[in-house]
Amino acid sequence: MHLAKWVTIAAVSLAGAAAAQDGNTLNIEGEELVTETAAPEHMENVKTIYSGWRFRSAETQALETDDFDNPAFVFVEQAMDLWDKVEGAANKSCSSCHEDVADFAGLRTQLPRVENGELVAMEELINTCRTERMEAEAWEWSKGNMTAMTALIGLQSRGMPMNVAIDGEAAPFWEQGKELYYTRVGQLDMACSNCHEDNYGVMIRADHLSQGQINGFPTYRLKNAKLNSIHGRFKGCMKNIRATPFAEGGPEFKALELYLASRGQGLSIETPSVRN
Repeated sequence: MHLAKWVTIAAVSLAGAAAAQDGNTLNIEGEELVTETAAPEHMENVKTIYSGWRFRSAETQALETDDFDNPAFVFVEQAMDLWDKVEGAANKSCSSCHEDVADFAGLRTQLPRVENGELVAMEELINTCRTERMEAEAWEWSKGNMTAMTALIGLQSRGMPMNVAIDGEAAPFWEQGKELYYTRVGQLDMACSNCHEDNYGVMIRADHLSQGQINGFPTYRLKNAKLNSIHGRFKGCMKNIRATPFAEGGPEFKALELYLASRGQGLSIETPSVRN
């Protein structure tokens, strides 16, 4: 059966059922995070936005409430070792230039952002430091070292609200991302919005569809037992609808990342989150 039709049927069959997003409160290490807030004004079809955490089972939710139990912290610890590891011809480490990773508090809330006329994501900021300052090899976008480091840096912003710029020089990139979000692609002729705007809360493939918020990335997925990057998740979604994915780190996925970040304005950064 055509998946788009299947989702519609599933939505109808669940009419009248309790909303999939629960009313639980996310507290991590004694800090209450915002997982529900009014949608930004630019979201015409949604009134309230929810973190993906609100759609998960109680068991999965519990893993994120304690850093000791959160499986993502194995990779955060790996990144802490990488932070002090000397690499490259310049004989430097991250800590050679950046004394304390806590200095990056707030960075995750503002990315991606425009620098010198180009839209840049955290992965590019990391690789620029590696190639230009450390004179070391760049890391691959969604591989282990990169997702570990983005988790460590993103963790410094945990609890802070998403707050990306979408006006001024960021506006054309945001418009590109919006167009991508609503454009149907692939053999199943589906857009991001068909699942994450039109049918969030519907049970599909033994899991509830969320609103596709990215405030928790990189996220540890129980499905593959590793940290997953934002662009890696985009790639997986496109494969699911039998479309040819854009390149990780390419202009399309960066624009889409900016647009999705803007749909989560006001939600707390949860990095690193836990999902199914």
